Amino acid sequence: MSRSIDYGNLMHRAMRSLIQEVLEDIAAHGLPGAHHFFITFDTRQDGVEIADWLRQRYPSEMTIVIQHWYENLEVTDEGFSITLNFGNQPEPLIVPFDAVRTFVDPSVEFGLRFETNDEDDDDDDEAGMVEDADEAEIPQKDADVVSLDSFRK
Repeated sequence: MSRSIDYGNLMHRAMRSLIQEVLEDIAAHGLPGAHHFFITFDTRQDGVEIADWLRQRYPSEMTIVIQHWYENLEVTDEGFSITLNFGNQPEPLIVPFDAVRTFVDPSVEFGLRFETNDEDDDDDDEAGMVEDADEAEIPQKDADVVSLDSFRK
């Protein structure tokens, strides 16, 4: 058996490390300027902790917005925890980095997408927007997304 370099896995680790570094900076210093994030994650992933009513509403995938109101952002090597406002109801969330599917900062047209083998197109129907404290519902904006498929043979 010949040994090969797993570029896909290496890229995933590097991209998750980038997200970790960005969130650590935000936790320490706050969001600079117009920066804000749309983070989509798999709610079924081990280690995801969200309120039961959120899990019922988003049984497979959920998109959160980190922008105007957030509290208690803590970042570890495994993931992050944050309290967000859902219709004037603060809810704590715990999201492992392995659960993250997309990370987008529309203010600078930056985005990352994590491809998985078990993704279904049907899951897109269950992805949702999360309300922000200062805005009703925030539509997801298009951004340039880096896909690992372009690096694979």
